[in-house]
Amino acid sequence: MKPKHILIIMSDQCRADALGPYGNTRAQTPALDAIADGASIFNRAVTPSPVCVPARLSLLAGQYVNRTGNSNNNPKICYDGEGFYSMLTKAGFDSCCVGKMHHVWDRYGLMGFGSRHTQEELAAEGDDYTEYIKNSPYKNVFDYNGQRSDLYYVPQVSQLPAEAHPTQWIGDRSVEFIENCDPEKPLFLMSSFIHPHPPFCPPAPWNKLFRDMPEAPFVPEETPDLKFLLPPAFDLDEVLCMTDYDIRRAKNYYYACVSFMDYQIGRITDALKKKGMYDDTVILFIADHGETLGDYRHAGKRTMLSSANRIPFILRVPGMEGGERTDPVSLVDVAPTLLSLFGVDYDPAEFDGIDILSGKHSEVYSQYECGEKACYMVAAEKDKLIYSRLHDKYAYFDECPERVNKYEEGGERVEYLKALLDAHMAEDKCAIAKNPNKKAGGGAKGKKIQDFGNARMDHVYRTAEEAARIPEGYKIDMRRFEGDLLK
Repeated sequence: MKPKHILIIMSDQCRADALGPYGNTRAQTPALDAIADGASIFNRAVTPSPVCVPARLSLLAGQYVNRTGNSNNNPKICYDGEGFYSMLTKAGFDSCCVGKMHHVWDRYGLMGFGSRHTQEELAAEGDDYTEYIKNSPYKNVFDYNGQRSDLYYVPQVSQLPAEAHPTQWIGDRSVEFIENCDPEKPLFLMSSFIHPHPPFCPPAPWNKLFRDMPEAPFVPEETPDLKFLLPPAFDLDEVLCMTDYDIRRAKNYYYACVSFMDYQIGRITDALKKKGMYDDTVILFIADHGETLGDYRHAGKRTMLSSANRIPFILRVPGMEGGERTDPVSLVDVAPTLLSLFGVDYDPAEFDGIDILSGKHSEVYSQYECGEKACYMVAAEKDKLIYSRLHDKYAYFDECPERVNKYEEGGERVEYLKALLDAHMAEDKCAIAKNPNKKAGGGAKGKKIQDFGNARMDHVYRTAEEAARIPEGYKIDMRRFEGDLLK
């Protein structure tokens, strides 16, 4: 059977080991379990960058960070291609993207899709979900993805009911697109969920799915020796001051966010089945990166340790046998794999990835930051080598999760990987990357770049409305959080 349609489901900050298909018996992910039945489950999937913006650009471009020029949540890029979304649209697919894309040079442009329903993390002019909330009975909810800043890693019940929750909205718009599509025309739908990105704020009563205390985070005795691989801004002891109880409670809500997303995935696949399209649809479930979630006494991403660097990668191709795969794969492989599968012509030189249905990598690469702050990784099937330029220090691991740094100068395997990593670092364009001032990846000339990161932890779009909710005689603190607590 030749597949006809494409469904990409993307989750933000989702660990592979938080899902049933990856062996988590505590997880409640029946929809993903069903997709995984007969799918290829990649156990060695590695993000090209353990932070949102560069990982997502690498997905669009099919190129590693050292080539796109973007290595952090900022607008610096060298990449000026169209991206593979537009290639599928031009090939005749009825294409639609629902949800978060996080392409900072043009947050609300089409990015090569025929249509978009936008939902970025913070309230903003032009954001479709923001407009939905403003025109709903819930217009007085301002932090619709949960309160950030000082509550960023504090688990919280959503101020919105399930039917208006951002995750539900993604499901609703995705189902509507399928219901209104022509099943005879090739469909390409990308449903991109913000959750389980923090704050962990599932709607009630989903917050009660995991009220028993979950397993403790992975904190080996060797954790102090690995701290150079972890950004200090999210250290649980020195900065966030989270106890073991705090992080276990956060894990409960994290898992609840995953389950509520899984419920929406089930609604989307049910819509395909009702339309008679499910058996003709290639389904890919991926994440941009993971989340340390208390491992190594740390929260967040931005590390090459597997808690944040390993991602789920589940590929279901109708008529093709699946199973577990242990060869390394990356988000850069999505473009050439799907284009090859559907017979869309492309120049292999445009992509760093390969068609993983007909070939395998020996190694894949990851990068965070550039210049003096850069951290690079090369990962093979059973081991990995990391270099932190900030600390001028290497780490070598042949286990997952990582426990002991086994780096030893002169070792045959280490030297082999070091040669590969040196060559990769030598081609890093991030240091010369520039802010885009022309159309790039579907962007638009003249668009104002909006900064990301700690300096914009809370929304700035609806502050006047929010302040107006406080009666005269009282004063609300509407200052933007500048990250003082995270320095």
